[in-house]
Amino acid sequence: MSNPDTPRVDAREKVRGATQYAADHVVPGLAHAMLAVATIGRGRIVSIDTDAARAVPGVRMILTHLDTTGLKSPGYVMGGGYGFQSLQPMLGAAIAYRGQPIALVVADTLEAAREGAALVRAAYEQDAISVTLDAPGAEVLAQADSPLPKPAFADRVVGDAEGALSTAAARVDTTFQGPPQHQNPMELLATVAEWSEGTLTIREPTQNAEALRHGLAQVLGLSPDRIRVLSPTAGGGFGQKNSLQAHTALVALAARELGRPVKLVVPRAQIFNSASFRPASRHTVRLGADASGIMVAAVHEIDHQTSRHDLFPLIYADLTARLYGIPNFRGRERLVRNDIQTPGFARAPFEHIAACAFETAVDELAYALGRDPVALRIANDTSTDPLTGRPFSSRHVVACLERGAERFGWERRTQEPGSMRLDDGTLVGWGVAIGAYKAATAPAIAMLRATDAGELFVSVGGHEMGQGIRTAIAATVAMELGVPAGAVNVIVGNTGSVPQHLTAGSWGAATALPAVRQAALNMREALQRLAGDGPADRPFQQILRDAGRPHVDVEARHRAPGQPESIFGRVAQGHVSAAGPAYPEFVSMSYCAQFVEVQIEPRTRRIRVPRVVSVVDCGRVVSPRTARSQIVGGVVWGFSAALREVSEVDPRYGGFLNADLAEYVIPVNADIGSIEAEFIDEPDPVLNSLGVKGLGEVVMVGVAPAIVNAIHHATGRRIRHLPVRIEDVL
Repeated sequence: MSNPDTPRVDAREKVRGATQYAADHVVPGLAHAMLAVATIGRGRIVSIDTDAARAVPGVRMILTHLDTTGLKSPGYVMGGGYGFQSLQPMLGAAIAYRGQPIALVVADTLEAAREGAALVRAAYEQDAISVTLDAPGAEVLAQADSPLPKPAFADRVVGDAEGALSTAAARVDTTFQGPPQHQNPMELLATVAEWSEGTLTIREPTQNAEALRHGLAQVLGLSPDRIRVLSPTAGGGFGQKNSLQAHTALVALAARELGRPVKLVVPRAQIFNSASFRPASRHTVRLGADASGIMVAAVHEIDHQTSRHDLFPLIYADLTARLYGIPNFRGRERLVRNDIQTPGFARAPFEHIAACAFETAVDELAYALGRDPVALRIANDTSTDPLTGRPFSSRHVVACLERGAERFGWERRTQEPGSMRLDDGTLVGWGVAIGAYKAATAPAIAMLRATDAGELFVSVGGHEMGQGIRTAIAATVAMELGVPAGAVNVIVGNTGSVPQHLTAGSWGAATALPAVRQAALNMREALQRLAGDGPADRPFQQILRDAGRPHVDVEARHRAPGQPESIFGRVAQGHVSAAGPAYPEFVSMSYCAQFVEVQIEPRTRRIRVPRVVSVVDCGRVVSPRTARSQIVGGVVWGFSAALREVSEVDPRYGGFLNADLAEYVIPVNADIGSIEAEFIDEPDPVLNSLGVKGLGEVVMVGVAPAIVNAIHHATGRRIRHLPVRIEDVL
């Protein structure tokens, strides 16, 4: 059974505007910074002129590559470092991509800093650029042949896919294009840096406070003990904030040199061109089935972008090999090196587009076989992992499909494309797709304090990015100690408490909650020992008073199955330490089924999505209210990815052309119809003591292909790219 529907513990502060974000921090003497950025796509700075900028009243300092002697690269987070890329801007004259920072202007006011940054001028030597998958000069590297570690980034091969395809009774062969996209959280990237007696305090919205601390220590040549990172609340992350940003060390350096606190809020246009993003990708999917509709073989081949200076690996086939029980599978990825900043993780980073390519091909196979798309998916379910042969810890894909089909009214669907219409001629299409996401877990340490004043404080590695982790933590403590969730004070995103592991990959709840629950159980035992033979109905604060104890502290640790105790040392050093989906004895994933109705207006051909039914298997649901919110948010983003979002590349000069929310199109409230969310709510019996699996990422997977499949059902057209536009259905 799920927990009670606990209200969000931070809801009152949020709706009152009382929640403090990094950029809200104001202190006496605060200076403001702004970046000047490169206007070429590749080359080097020959000279840089800052005279006009220095003449702006209020400008106090300008840093360029001539002022950063001694700074180092933070290293790439996917290569054992801490930064979203290994390239730390302004360490030299080389320009790797358009939008790379070339100067930091610091002034008494934001207006002066902006004016000064606009007046910085640089002369360049330019090189030819390559910013798209097929552009001249793009370097192609097989991921399996790269220096990336094996077997994590090797090809996925089981059985003989080519041989089985050659004899399959039904085959499909498709190519699907995924566009570059940007995360665009509401809160911009921002940093406030303060020095006091040689100690640096950073306030920044982040998903990875420990990487900021250790990365800054490496860049600035400091001991990590002299750096504290505070990120109690981030206004959305979605992968963009999962490591050290390019600007953070520059702001810290400026604050140290100026002797004043310095704040930088990076404009959205600069974020588009200097922070991570979802890279462009191209997917070839070939499927084969026997006459009865059992899939016997699949091939999934992918090309996707990376930068010249880093190898950003994505394992699309790791997901698609596990969607069904296909005995013969081959998946391979190739890296295409372009003149761009290093791409990064966006919500459901590879799973969203991998599932889109694969699930649209499955839909095409269903039509080739004359089978109902839901029935075909159910017929190809599996209880064992095709890649490892290990059992799944839990898998309720069939339940998701059956429950979703019932709620959606799937039995009323007619199979023939174009066969469902409204009275005014509006075309109606119903589509379905499944999704999955690894059920990963990272190590966590939880500390819990109870005081004689009736206060409870819990510190654990985690970050509140709007997903509701504070509420889930408070609900877990409340459940075990019998106190109101609102009485629990949750401390996350604070490197001064316990090590703060990266919160990403849907492992937040599965990482923090088991440690928190164990800490609560340890607290209950500690209070029972203090209570002795006294009255049994005393509240914990009275037990402490009677025992003469102002407070009692307990600690608990939790790590993923198969991880050694030494993993906590890695966490303390700020390195990513998550495990999954493959564990020593099982494989664990979350699943969903997405059912979508589209309506296409007969004259304008505008595509609308009046309703979605989303059914999710994420193990035990600890916080139903925040979990339901996650589903709604994931469906909205899936809608946006399918019908709206694309980062338009400038192939001549590099960079992205629609670098704002006026031209980077996202849905508005009027675009979104009914979203019905439902959970299987079956605890995973072996992954952890609470039985929780990840939720935040899987809820986006499958939405886009369900929409594309519904468009085919409405029009008969197979569209093999995102986003789908009006001209695709004219």
